[in-house]
Amino acid sequence: MTSTDINERILISKPTVARNLFNRMLREPGISDRFIPTRANNSWDTNFATIQDSSSGSPTGKKARENNDSPRDTSAYHCLLRNELLGDNIEDIKTQCDDRQALTPNQKNLFKYGTPARIRNEKTPIKLQSNPYSLSPLSQSSQRLLRSPHKATRKISRIPFKVLDAPELQDDFYLNLVDWSVQNVLSVGLGNCVYLWSACTSQVTRLCDLSGDSNAVTSVAWSERGQMVAVGTHHGYVTVWDVAANKQVNKLQGHTARVGALAWNGDVLSSGSRDRIILQRDTRTPPTVIERRLGGHRQEVCGLKWSPDNQYLASGGNDNRLYVWNMQSLSPVQTYTDHLAAVKAIAWSPHHHGLLASGGGTADRCIRFWNTLTGQPMQYVDTGSQVCNLAWSKHSSELVSTHGYSQNQILVWKYPSLTQVAKLTGHSYRVLYLALSPDGEAIVTGAGDETLRFWNVFSKARSQKETRSVLSLYTGIR
Repeated sequence: MTSTDINERILISKPTVARNLFNRMLREPGISDRFIPTRANNSWDTNFATIQDSSSGSPTGKKARENNDSPRDTSAYHCLLRNELLGDNIEDIKTQCDDRQALTPNQKNLFKYGTPARIRNEKTPIKLQSNPYSLSPLSQSSQRLLRSPHKATRKISRIPFKVLDAPELQDDFYLNLVDWSVQNVLSVGLGNCVYLWSACTSQVTRLCDLSGDSNAVTSVAWSERGQMVAVGTHHGYVTVWDVAANKQVNKLQGHTARVGALAWNGDVLSSGSRDRIILQRDTRTPPTVIERRLGGHRQEVCGLKWSPDNQYLASGGNDNRLYVWNMQSLSPVQTYTDHLAAVKAIAWSPHHHGLLASGGGTADRCIRFWNTLTGQPMQYVDTGSQVCNLAWSKHSSELVSTHGYSQNQILVWKYPSLTQVAKLTGHSYRVLYLALSPDGEAIVTGAGDETLRFWNVFSKARSQKETRSVLSLYTGIR
């Protein structure tokens, strides 16, 4: 057979091959001569999850932050998309609306290619039908979603609303030189003097001057009624002053070293010293009468706090120990040794009976929580910096912590999730001093940079989740 015959047979057979291929395509719908995208079988749950999150540094996320879009608004938008595209019946905004499931390797394709006949029997997304008489283009679930109650997000200002100069405010971790009374007066120990600042009138008065005794102020503490202020000194004695009369009413001796921690319980004043002893004395009795002498710490006592019911005293020391004392025994009833550094920061929760929080120094950096009713440790969080002070909010389960080495920041925490609500910066030295305002909304912080800064950190409204329960044994009966 010549080459001409072969070429003629090929030309003749081409139409036949094309006809046979076309007939085969008709018989087998899965074969196509070109790629036609079909969207009928798309997995919209998968495709929706592949959309880049707007909060991950994208231009959209940056624009949202510039427009002050709250996380709840972003969640509402994603919930609307799920309702309209995926047919989800989301009628209340939840944080999981914005959670994206990670895709497995076999779910990466956005579109599948094939003939419509091949996917005719596959499941397709169900689109919720809107009311035919509704004037809104959204489904009924989306309309209920938009009508759901909107809880305003509390915003905490990152800058202080007031800054005061505090010359000679010592940069000493073991001292307590700032306190705020229930009568809205701030007491500050500066060098060898104690000054009072009225938050109502902004008037500053000098309460006492220890320069004649070559002494220095090491601690200050207001009484519960805000009429008396106790002043601990470097020489080891404690003076008690009547603020209204502007005179000293008592001078308590007994310590052999500086007094860095003070705590009131009615008319009884507890003092902790570098001599490792805690003394409890009634300020109405003569100064030589010592009611109780508590020995247990092996180094300087730098933290003292009474429980809200005035039944237990928590003490922290430079020996890394946290003790809990009661009114009957001269020995600690509970001992906690989990901290790896000095324990100065101590705070009793006003919302959870028996809950105690404590913070460790530079080598520890942790805030730990203790159930003093059972003596068992609870959760803890590593803050990354030296913990100098702790204070609970009076109105919600939040607490604020101040820090030293190495970030000098102020952190607001949500309990019990221990999530950070806010991070405040401004001090250039360790934030060694902290006091809570009488209304429970503001705090004042002091540092070695010789400034006092006032911040609005807490909300005055009580959370709805913290309403009193009839099943609570410690809120119904006292």
